[in-house]
Amino acid sequence: MPERELRDRGDLTQALLDNATWPDSLVAEAGIPVYDVPLVTVGGGIGSFVLVDYLRIAGVPTADIRVLSTIDNPWQTYEYLTRVSQIPGPERIRSDSSSRPDNIWGFPSYALSEAWRERTLRPLVHVLGEPIFADYWTPRVADVFKSMARESGRIGYPTMLVKGVVRMVRRRAGGGYFTVLTPPVGTGPTKRVAYRSRFVHLAVGYPGLRFLPDLQEFREKYGDFTRVVNAYESHEHVYEALRTRPGTVMVRGGGIVASRVLQRLMDDRERFGLQTKIVHIFRTFVTGAHGPHLWSRRKGGDGWAYQGFNYPKSVWGGQLKAKMRRLDGAERATEYKRMGGTNTPKRRRWQQQMRAGREGGWYEASQGLVERVEPAADGTLVSLVTGDAGTRKIGADYIIDCTGLEADIAEHRVLADLLAHGGAGRNPLGRLEVERHFEVKGTASGDGALYATGAATLGGYFPGVDTFLGLQIGAQEITDDLARRGFGRRIGSVRSTTQWVRWAFGRPVREG
Repeated sequence: MPERELRDRGDLTQALLDNATWPDSLVAEAGIPVYDVPLVTVGGGIGSFVLVDYLRIAGVPTADIRVLSTIDNPWQTYEYLTRVSQIPGPERIRSDSSSRPDNIWGFPSYALSEAWRERTLRPLVHVLGEPIFADYWTPRVADVFKSMARESGRIGYPTMLVKGVVRMVRRRAGGGYFTVLTPPVGTGPTKRVAYRSRFVHLAVGYPGLRFLPDLQEFREKYGDFTRVVNAYESHEHVYEALRTRPGTVMVRGGGIVASRVLQRLMDDRERFGLQTKIVHIFRTFVTGAHGPHLWSRRKGGDGWAYQGFNYPKSVWGGQLKAKMRRLDGAERATEYKRMGGTNTPKRRRWQQQMRAGREGGWYEASQGLVERVEPAADGTLVSLVTGDAGTRKIGADYIIDCTGLEADIAEHRVLADLLAHGGAGRNPLGRLEVERHFEVKGTASGDGALYATGAATLGGYFPGVDTFLGLQIGAQEITDDLARRGFGRRIGSVRSTTQWVRWAFGRPVREG
């Protein structure tokens, strides 16, 4: 059979699209090649990497795992997002010292590793003084990537990687799942291939960028994608343009990305002697400490809600973690609302910069709801903003949207198909509902199980899912559940100790 005809034949038939459960014969009739492997993880980002790391340490051989992904390295997407949101390699990210995706034990911490590498006690003194006498210590983003690259090679991650776009995951008649992959053009025998596995893990991250409605309307109406930008897309041209002439920038949002964009604008202003003006619009303007009661309050001021990490630390191993595991439905949603909300760490450096900006009149922050954005006759962008003082028009040369990433799981092809055909449902926050061990509720197939971790599961029994430590906790729960099902071994004290020694000396994982 000619290659082109074979590729055209190996595609999804209407019968496959219409059936939620696929018998082997239906896949064979479509001409889709099938590859057998016990477990596949979809996504290939840090969530997939952390689970694979746990499983390899638990003794699972590389032949039993396949990572289906469009990216070459698990840190690739995160590296891009940190870079465009103004956290380049030498800068520090919002992560705890002991939250290491490359090290399931958390020891040595990033601070201890940096102290050893640079022959200085400064990081350790910093950690001992946090958060009273110093800001929370956090690792440099470049060090995070280097450590993951080392662990990737140690566990043989590249040998498990299969490049391609995952189209869907469907139940298999008799148990397990078919995961349909579209390989890069010219690399596969047919248009689609399928992986038949007992277990599937989804770690697909966010569906994409989210623009506020008024900004999306402006971009579509006027075709202007250079002056109205999202902080998570490449927008270096904005900073370069401001270096050539004075300008005004409107920043929208009140989270960690907004604080980083502000610091970049202010750093450039100081470094190059610029005359940049900044107008900052908060949807919710925080004026001081706030919270439901004295023992559960978050610091705030000048528009910002301050918190060292995404969630209170007890989420990862304290009373709040235990409490959340007991809550369902409306009670869980209420608890999320109580402890949630956009926040950012309070860093001394940009606090000083904002203070100088307010005193100098070149930084203005206010609360408001932007109704629409229009181009003015002089070429500037005019935002119609409604706030406590009424409605006013604010002009700017550029608008940087720092309000976040797309959160609706139905915008992701694989998750949308899972909701429609896989038996999955939504949790109280509208994302995937998972069990306490991160199996997606309603998706069991015979003796097989489908798991999910990361941002797609926010709203479940464990809040801190979209963090390094949260991904590790999810991976540990899944690894333990798989061991109960006979796949891999539990990581007991003896194995944990011996495997840590191998990790410390950079020796490959011992299988079995």
